[in-house]
Amino acid sequence: MAATASPVVSVDVFQTGAYATVLQNVEPPGRCERSDSCIPRPPKPLLIASPSGDREGEFPVLMLLHGFLLYNSFYSQLMQHIASHGFIVVAPQLYTLAGPDCTDEIDSAAEIACWFPKGLKHFLPQKIQPDLSKLALSGHSRGGKVAFALALRKTMLKFSALIGIDPVDGMDKGVQTPPPVLTYVPNSFDIGMPVIVIGSGLGEVKKNAVFPPCAPSGVNHWDFYIECKSPACYFVAKDYGHLDMLDDKTRGIRGAASYCLCMSGKSREPMRRFVGGAIVAFMKSYLGGEPEHLMLLKNQDIAAPLELQQVHFRL
Repeated sequence: MAATASPVVSVDVFQTGAYATVLQNVEPPGRCERSDSCIPRPPKPLLIASPSGDREGEFPVLMLLHGFLLYNSFYSQLMQHIASHGFIVVAPQLYTLAGPDCTDEIDSAAEIACWFPKGLKHFLPQKIQPDLSKLALSGHSRGGKVAFALALRKTMLKFSALIGIDPVDGMDKGVQTPPPVLTYVPNSFDIGMPVIVIGSGLGEVKKNAVFPPCAPSGVNHWDFYIECKSPACYFVAKDYGHLDMLDDKTRGIRGAASYCLCMSGKSREPMRRFVGGAIVAFMKSYLGGEPEHLMLLKNQDIAAPLELQQVHFRL
């Protein structure tokens, strides 16, 4: 019997997509003289990446939650990569300062998701419409934990896919930050949607003797993955760190700290392209009805921009 040919697709998810993109900031409401004339503004500041409107269309939506003490603007290049493939990416700024408890972040993310149906369309280019029947939830680092917590909470607005970008649930195994998400029971997450978890091979390695690893073993990507029911997939980038999917240049004190606190690869660009491409393939498969994109990653039939340390699929 002849071997079955691998599916052929015309889009390389690791390269910039066909859509020109626009990036814009949206602020929470100020005062309106007449509330009935106000466009409903979001409860938190947002950074939105979307197709520019050169071509009319309705596009799936991804909510991206930032990591601990990071700014949503640090993800602008990743967001634009995803948006260039025909998606709307919304990254709220959940807080400026935060303590160990992320309950308020979970509540804020839920509030933003509930705002989408009435407000999001007003802050997109004129010809661009959000398709909220195809809504994905993602988060990086502590934002990944928040995304899982929100998915487990079952909000009124239904998410269709969940993406964990190097998610972290605490300082070490047995030292989870409140509210804990991991149960350490395999297949225990009752999420009810497909999941992809992307990990960093260097996240478990200390940058220096003063600070702990940024994604320590026991509370990191692997622990999240093994608690997911199928369908779920898992990738670990071998020689890249916990913050290597951020912009090439992250400014300010926090931006400078992002280079000092975590082990990192030689360049952020390959990790960012891999994370962006894996997210695009995952969403095209589960939100766009194009499973061939994810199969290419599963079979490693498309050249990733970096070496993978682990690949697991439970479909």
